[in-house]
Amino acid sequence: MASAPQVGATAPEAKSIGSDDYSLSRVPRDKRFGFWSMLLQWLAQSGSISQFTLGATIGVGMTFGDAFLAFTLGAVILEIVIFAIGLAGMREGLATPMLTRWTGFGRNGSALVSFVIAVSLVGWFGVQNTIFGNSVSALVGGPSWMWCVIAGVAITGLVIFGFKYMALFAKIVTPLFFGMVAWSIISTLKDHSISELMSSPPPGEAIPLAVAATAIAGGYMTGAIVSPEMTRYNKKGSHVFVQSASSMILSEYIVGMVGVLLGHLVKSSDVSHIVLSTSGAFGVMVVLMSTAKINDWNLYGSSLGVVNFFQVVFRKRLHRGVVTVVLGIAGTLLSAVGIMTHFTEFLSLLGVMIPPIGGIIVAEYWVVKRMRKPLDDTRAAETLPSTSPTWVPMSLVIWVVAFCVGKFYDGGIPALNSLATAFLLYCALGLLGWVKPYGTSTLDDEDGSSSAPAAHATTAAGAA
Repeated sequence: MASAPQVGATAPEAKSIGSDDYSLSRVPRDKRFGFWSMLLQWLAQSGSISQFTLGATIGVGMTFGDAFLAFTLGAVILEIVIFAIGLAGMREGLATPMLTRWTGFGRNGSALVSFVIAVSLVGWFGVQNTIFGNSVSALVGGPSWMWCVIAGVAITGLVIFGFKYMALFAKIVTPLFFGMVAWSIISTLKDHSISELMSSPPPGEAIPLAVAATAIAGGYMTGAIVSPEMTRYNKKGSHVFVQSASSMILSEYIVGMVGVLLGHLVKSSDVSHIVLSTSGAFGVMVVLMSTAKINDWNLYGSSLGVVNFFQVVFRKRLHRGVVTVVLGIAGTLLSAVGIMTHFTEFLSLLGVMIPPIGGIIVAEYWVVKRMRKPLDDTRAAETLPSTSPTWVPMSLVIWVVAFCVGKFYDGGIPALNSLATAFLLYCALGLLGWVKPYGTSTLDDEDGSSSAPAAHATTAAGAA
């Protein structure tokens, strides 16, 4: 894979596979999406069988009222994190890997961030693909590996062409999924008293509030940290808040709490059969599409991280579409042979490493503000700053300390503990002047992002 052409040159070879989607540049204002298109993207992230299962798992061990409190706590935590980081991504038009260059990590630190995010997201892509393959195989027959390959190829094909086509797919899948689910749930609950289910005691072993909130907030914290991958396509900050809050309401209060009722009804966390058994082949097809709509963001975010990593470490400007093909094939093959399920513990470890990244971004961008001035100066021109810090050693120390707190401290919510530790440490040390960048790196010509017009000409969103 060769470096991209110099600024101003055309790039026919780079455009031959999918869309680069401004992987190393700002998303121009005139290429962003309207409120309703973005809202459907957010709502699509709420539509999954796994969220019903999470609700049922919590419902088995909690009363309806306690479960409501747990979902409220998780939703509030997630919304605060998503809005604080997502708003920064919207203002700058940058994905998380690029944003970190000027928000606490520097150029080389951003490579470490990109590597952790890329490995985590492509790993979860494979794991979720495996879970889907096993589930469909059990329901309709056929070997699990075949369903893994079908789902993996479908998702990879979608993500190759970028955000524009992912948004179009969301418009189709989201209404179908929730329409099918509503029909299945109503059919199941119509012969039962909702009030009795709401007042019934938990049928299983009690789950503490902190444990339930951990499952809710911690399970999606990585998605919250990489929310700029989506919000960089937003036009207004108010849109970020309304859309992300709508997604939280749908996923936690509607999908999650319905899952709680189903858990009380069947006295088990295994409720996926309720949705699928009443909807036949059409239901399986819709669930396949909804799984693709959620898992596509794992692959998409991973591709952006890999592009930034290679540009920093190897000074190679890879095309995001090509990277997507490689990652998609690798994740699909590993899921098909059943290897990915052995890495869930490792991926959970990475899940504790990612929240501190968000804490540092929020602290630098909104509180300390010692490195973001170049972003402020170039925002109106929709170009990138010509230079960035090379290293910010204290940020890496804070990252390690915050990870240790999240990993080894037993109280509270691990993901939130590590995020809050990073935020507070960075604020304190940054305001004291102890967080200092070392070295200055010049934006490489092969970024293709030092000139806004050139970036517009060679990285049109959704270009085939």
